Amino acid sequence: MEYRKAIELRDGRQCVLRNGTAEDARAALDIFNLTHVETDYLLTYPDEGDLSLEAEAQYLQKRTESDGEIEILAEVGGSIVGSAGVGRVGTQEKLRHRAEFGIGVERAYWGLGIGRALVEACVECARSAGYAQLELDVVADNERALALYQSAGFVEYGRNPRGFRSRGLGWQELVLMRLELNE
Repeated sequence: MEYRKAIELRDGRQCVLRNGTAEDARAALDIFNLTHVETDYLLTYPDEGDLSLEAEAQYLQKRTESDGEIEILAEVGGSIVGSAGVGRVGTQEKLRHRAEFGIGVERAYWGLGIGRALVEACVECARSAGYAQLELDVVADNERALALYQSAGFVEYGRNPRGFRSRGLGWQELVLMRLELNE
């Protein structure tokens, strides 16, 4: 799936949102690792990643060629500063209508509108791929993310009080959220 859109950030700079390609493998791995170091709200720790540069390039290429999945990179001034992806929940008939997404933005770029733009891009891509529902899990203490997702129309449908077990914080409650795409 391909995507490209330029947006103006709150500080006046331009940000280009675009699908990642095999040539972006190094930058995509770097931003993944950085964002996962900067916050304890994301799914993994950088030391848990086992993707080689070649595997990341293949992953990005497959997502570009896919009709239902995508990895979107946020680029400011030639540097990748964030990413978001839409993926199938499953290929079985009973699950084909559902997609999930995740997002990460470099801390230095928080509050500029990149997160909102990535969420909107993921919703647009999921809708155009024909999904009926887009889902995410968010740490309950992550008030900024919760507010962003709620403002984009996501609604809570459950909680998992022991959803994450953080190395430093212990148990973290996850809020399960969904957005219906075919009103």
